[in-house]
Amino acid sequence: MKHLYWVRLLPEALAALAALAGPGAHALAATPAEILSAYSAQAGTAPQPARGQQFFNVTHGREWRCASCHGAVPVQAGQHASTGKPIGALAPAFNPERFTDQAKTEKWFRRNCNDVVGRECTSAEKADVLSWLMTLKP
Repeated sequence: MKHLYWVRLLPEALAALAALAGPGAHALAATPAEILSAYSAQAGTAPQPARGQQFFNVTHGREWRCASCHGAVPVQAGQHASTGKPIGALAPAFNPERFTDQAKTEKWFRRNCNDVVGRECTSAEKADVLSWLMTLKP
Protein backbone atom coordinates (compact mmCIF):
# COMPACT_ATOMS: atom_id res chain seq x y z
CA MET A 1 0.00 0.00 0.00
CA LYS A 2 2.98 2.33 0.29
CA HIS A 3 2.96 2.90 -3.46
CA LEU A 4 -0.56 4.38 -3.27
CA TYR A 5 0.76 7.09 -0.97
CA TRP A 6 3.07 8.32 -3.74
CA VAL A 7 0.31 8.19 -6.33
CA ARG A 8 -1.83 10.45 -4.15
CA LEU A 9 1.07 12.88 -3.70
CA LEU A 10 1.99 13.03 -7.39
CA PRO A 11 -0.18 16.11 -8.25
CA GLU A 12 1.22 18.00 -5.26
CA ALA A 13 4.78 17.01 -6.17
CA LEU A 14 4.29 18.21 -9.75
CA ALA A 15 2.88 21.52 -8.51
CA ALA A 16 5.87 21.96 -6.20
CA LEU A 17 8.28 21.30 -9.08
CA ALA A 18 6.49 23.87 -11.22
CA ALA A 19 6.77 26.41 -8.41
CA LEU A 20 10.49 25.73 -8.12
CA ALA A 21 10.90 26.46 -11.81
CA GLY A 22 9.99 30.06 -11.03
CA PRO A 23 7.52 32.56 -12.43
CA GLY A 24 9.39 32.92 -15.73
CA ALA A 25 9.02 29.24 -16.61
CA HIS A 26 5.90 28.44 -18.59
CA ALA A 27 5.46 24.70 -18.53
CA LEU A 28 2.19 25.09 -20.40
CA ALA A 29 3.47 27.62 -22.91
CA ALA A 30 2.49 26.78 -26.44
CA THR A 31 1.78 28.36 -29.78
CA PRO A 32 -1.67 28.91 -31.26
CA ALA A 33 -0.83 26.25 -33.87
CA GLU A 34 0.02 23.70 -31.16
CA ILE A 35 -3.20 24.41 -29.28
CA LEU A 36 -5.17 24.19 -32.52
CA SER A 37 -3.51 20.88 -33.33
CA ALA A 38 -4.48 19.49 -29.93
CA TYR A 39 -8.13 20.55 -30.32
CA SER A 40 -8.26 19.09 -33.83
CA ALA A 41 -6.80 15.80 -32.62
CA GLN A 42 -9.33 15.67 -29.76
CA ALA A 43 -12.17 16.41 -32.19
CA GLY A 44 -10.98 13.90 -34.76
CA THR A 45 -11.78 16.34 -37.56
CA ALA A 46 -10.05 19.12 -39.45
CA PRO A 47 -10.97 22.62 -38.26
CA GLN A 48 -13.13 24.77 -40.51
CA PRO A 49 -12.43 28.51 -40.21
CA ALA A 50 -15.73 29.50 -41.87
CA ARG A 51 -17.65 27.46 -39.33
CA GLY A 52 -15.58 29.11 -36.56
CA GLN A 53 -16.45 32.58 -37.83
CA GLN A 54 -20.13 31.70 -37.93
CA PHE A 55 -20.02 30.20 -34.42
CA PHE A 56 -18.28 33.35 -33.13
CA ASN A 57 -20.85 35.76 -34.60
CA VAL A 58 -24.22 34.12 -33.92
CA THR A 59 -26.24 33.64 -30.76
CA HIS A 60 -26.68 30.16 -29.38
CA GLY A 61 -29.89 30.59 -27.44
CA ARG A 62 -28.27 32.86 -24.87
CA GLU A 63 -28.10 36.64 -24.58
CA TRP A 64 -24.52 37.04 -25.76
CA ARG A 65 -22.42 35.87 -28.66
CA CYS A 66 -18.60 35.82 -28.72
CA ALA A 67 -18.69 39.03 -30.76
CA SER A 68 -20.66 40.79 -28.00
CA CYS A 69 -17.42 41.39 -26.12
CA HIS A 70 -14.69 40.72 -28.70
CA GLY A 71 -16.22 42.42 -31.77
CA ALA A 72 -17.35 40.76 -35.00
CA VAL A 73 -13.75 40.77 -36.26
CA PRO A 74 -11.68 40.59 -33.04
CA VAL A 75 -8.55 42.38 -34.21
CA GLN A 76 -8.92 45.33 -31.81
CA ALA A 77 -9.54 45.63 -28.10
CA GLY A 78 -13.03 44.70 -27.00
CA GLN A 79 -15.06 45.41 -23.91
CA HIS A 80 -16.95 43.05 -21.60
CA ALA A 81 -20.65 43.42 -22.33
CA SER A 82 -21.77 43.79 -18.72
CA THR A 83 -18.74 45.01 -16.75
CA GLY A 84 -17.19 47.26 -19.38
CA LYS A 85 -13.76 45.80 -18.58
CA PRO A 86 -11.37 46.17 -21.54
CA ILE A 87 -10.40 42.98 -23.35
CA GLY A 88 -7.30 42.78 -25.54
CA ALA A 89 -7.55 41.79 -29.19
CA LEU A 90 -8.40 38.10 -29.51
CA ALA A 91 -6.79 37.30 -32.86
CA PRO A 92 -3.24 36.01 -32.24
CA ALA A 93 -1.72 38.14 -35.02
CA PHE A 94 -2.94 41.26 -33.18
CA ASN A 95 -2.13 40.08 -29.66
CA PRO A 96 0.90 37.76 -29.50
CA GLU A 97 0.01 36.62 -25.97
CA ARG A 98 -3.22 35.00 -27.12
CA PHE A 99 -3.36 31.22 -27.24
CA THR A 100 0.16 30.74 -25.87
CA ASP A 101 -0.84 29.05 -22.61
CA GLN A 102 -2.93 25.93 -22.85
CA ALA A 103 -4.34 26.18 -19.32
CA LYS A 104 -5.29 29.83 -19.75
CA THR A 105 -6.85 29.12 -23.14
CA GLU A 106 -8.91 26.30 -21.67
CA LYS A 107 -9.98 28.46 -18.71
CA TRP A 108 -11.31 31.23 -20.95
CA PHE A 109 -12.98 28.87 -23.43
CA ARG A 110 -14.76 27.22 -20.48
CA ARG A 111 -15.95 30.54 -19.02
CA ASN A 112 -16.90 32.17 -22.29
CA CYS A 113 -18.59 29.12 -23.76
CA ASN A 114 -20.72 28.85 -20.65
CA ASP A 115 -21.78 32.50 -21.08
CA VAL A 116 -22.39 32.23 -24.82
CA VAL A 117 -23.56 28.66 -25.35
CA GLY A 118 -24.62 27.61 -21.87
CA ARG A 119 -22.20 24.68 -21.82
CA GLU A 120 -18.57 23.88 -22.48
CA CYS A 121 -17.63 24.10 -26.15
CA THR A 122 -16.61 20.93 -27.92
CA SER A 123 -13.05 20.43 -29.13
CA ALA A 124 -14.33 20.83 -32.70
CA GLU A 125 -15.95 24.18 -31.88
CA LYS A 126 -12.77 25.41 -30.20
CA ALA A 127 -10.70 24.26 -33.18
CA ASP A 128 -13.03 25.97 -35.63
CA VAL A 129 -12.98 29.29 -33.75
CA LEU A 130 -9.23 29.23 -33.21
CA SER A 131 -8.59 28.32 -36.85
CA TRP A 132 -10.68 31.32 -37.95
CA LEU A 133 -8.90 33.63 -35.52
CA MET A 134 -5.57 32.47 -36.95
CA THR A 135 -6.67 33.55 -40.45
CA LEU A 136 -7.01 37.18 -39.33
CA LYS A 137 -3.84 39.02 -40.33
CA PRO A 138 -2.76 42.67 -40.15
